Amino acid sequence: MEALVSGRDIWAGRRVLVTGHTGFKGSWLSLWLHALGAKVTGFALPPPTDPSLFTAAGIDGLLTHVEGDVRDAAALHRTVETCRPEVIFHLAAQPLVRLSYREPVETYATNVMGTVHLLDAARRVPGVQAIVCITSDKCYENREWIWPYRESDAMGGHDPYSSSKGCAELVVSAWRNSFFSGEGPLLASARAGNVIGGGDWADDRLVPDLIRALASGTAPLIRSPGSVRPWQHVLEALHGYLLLAERLFAGERAFADGWNFGPSDEDARPVSWIVERLQAAWGDCEAVRPDTGPRPHEASLLRLDSSKARTALGWRPVLPLDSALEWISDWHRAVAAGSNARAVTIDQIARYGARSG
Repeated sequence: MEALVSGRDIWAGRRVLVTGHTGFKGSWLSLWLHALGAKVTGFALPPPTDPSLFTAAGIDGLLTHVEGDVRDAAALHRTVETCRPEVIFHLAAQPLVRLSYREPVETYATNVMGTVHLLDAARRVPGVQAIVCITSDKCYENREWIWPYRESDAMGGHDPYSSSKGCAELVVSAWRNSFFSGEGPLLASARAGNVIGGGDWADDRLVPDLIRALASGTAPLIRSPGSVRPWQHVLEALHGYLLLAERLFAGERAFADGWNFGPSDEDARPVSWIVERLQAAWGDCEAVRPDTGPRPHEASLLRLDSSKARTALGWRPVLPLDSALEWISDWHRAVAAGSNARAVTIDQIARYGARSG
């Protein structure tokens, strides 16, 4: 595991808080941090899906598991006060666009006020040195243009989810300027692309929906086949978060800013391309069916410019999208065949580390 991040020993014994650790990305990150020797505390609601990577990999046995809601400011503050984290990764969120149309108040309460509660707790509890708030590539005001979005572009969002993530970015900026500009923790935000990987069973996400259909031998139901997204394996984004946290923990104030972690330009692909490649990686499968049901607005073209992360952090995507889809297929096939989910996940983390190191 030594080659996974640049500061090889920085995480050994480090007290780290991960909010949203029961979710897909939070589970992968918690496993990675544990493998690096960190003392992890997680604060989150119960796993959002059944099955879940958190349960399948037995992650609750690897960290201090605190069940709570980021909308509960007092409970979150108690957890921060108890675990006294040196580094915080804030991933807890309502992460689905279509759900945000059905539950807009819950979406804003979680994504905006949850961020406020976390940052306010961090400023009141001494010892926090670095905070990485995870937002979304959808935080930008999407103008459906062909150019990738840069960190200096305007925040926005057509739907409640995207808007809430733009709002969260504004909260991070306000806290950085108002409370963390002198002493106190260094605070950054991270905006990744459409993250995919093994162990994601969420509803209304393309790859999990495809995996369910492929595993059951049914025809996948596909909406918006021409929509282009910046697809990337979850480990690509998490590697960026870890590198960013290291620089913040080292006291490098220049890194207390917003950061894009997107895939290579050629991996911003339409939905139809993902469907074809994942079907090919899986093998025998049914033809797709178009989803003709109600379709609330979603952006049709979205790409990220990650030049800043490549230049300043030395981060770069190392797992091509074709390979990422193969890894996802391999993960689900192995677990379905009886392999241990934790072992399969850790093996992919180690393989990724060999590429990125």
